[in-house]
Amino acid sequence: MRVNPTFSIRDVPVYGDVILAPMAGYADVPHRALCRSFGSAMNYTEFVAAEELLGKKRTGPAWQLLDFTPEDRPMVFQIFGNDAGLILQAAQRIEELGPDIIDINMGCSTHKVSGRGAGVAMMRNPALVAKTMRLLTDNLSVPVTAKIRSGWEGNENYLEIGRILQDNGCAAIAIHPRTKEQKYGGSADWDAIAALKQTVNIPVIGNGDITSAADIDRMLDQTGCDAVMIGRGAIGNPWLFARRELTSDTQHELVTTILEHATAMNAYYGERGTILFRKYLKQYFRHTAIEPEHLSRLIQAKTGAERDLLLRQLLPEQTSHAFFTLSLP
Repeated sequence: MRVNPTFSIRDVPVYGDVILAPMAGYADVPHRALCRSFGSAMNYTEFVAAEELLGKKRTGPAWQLLDFTPEDRPMVFQIFGNDAGLILQAAQRIEELGPDIIDINMGCSTHKVSGRGAGVAMMRNPALVAKTMRLLTDNLSVPVTAKIRSGWEGNENYLEIGRILQDNGCAAIAIHPRTKEQKYGGSADWDAIAALKQTVNIPVIGNGDITSAADIDRMLDQTGCDAVMIGRGAIGNPWLFARRELTSDTQHELVTTILEHATAMNAYYGERGTILFRKYLKQYFRHTAIEPEHLSRLIQAKTGAERDLLLRQLLPEQTSHAFFTLSLP
């Protein structure tokens, strides 16, 4: 670990400038642990609806999404909603679990979220953004941050929202510079990250279109942001956090990393982890020329033991037959 932090979010030091994004379905305990081992400097939970945290019982899927380990720290809980009072109530409840930071999702573009006035829809209501951030910063002891988009087509108001967030106590802003309508299409506008960084005096974390180690330093140099957040590009490629690229000599490391991740999934979820891990397998092998039949058998494996046996067959010392080769650009 570095002696001095790369930057701080209020009084929370962050040692590093590459961070795993809070992706729904992917930012779970096993995946965060793997990315952390490669160098992710800060971890976020998947986002949780504020209303799902307000029942009497503190059990169920929403609460499980807030599981974390000491190795996760700095640990950020991300929540979303469309009512400032309810968001505050949810934040006060989860603050008791000991997160380092609580983040408000103001960037989700899915209709299920934005259609109810939450996620990126909050950016259409600057008064709600101001009220929410002020309520939270006045009533929580931990720093409060926000993750935003550039806005909506015809209303890219990220600079206005950035100033409002800062003026109401926000400790850092992560920005994915695409509009609500773009979702994940087109190109992320890195110039928007630079503009936001020049507008506010709090840390800015840039997000969008990071698929290689070179992209990380390009974003840092081009935008001046304090850290780079990696989302989809990190799925099946945790080496990005170490600023490394797979090469033709790393077949053994690829397979052993997949085995490590798969084992952690089963340890955390039980045998259900075998099914949940399927979404990662194709991503791990997306830059390889793996035999389609072998990949199909891996994905269709019904137990962790069956899957792991098939994975070990890919280790170079186990067989003279090349089931796959790396085919990186």
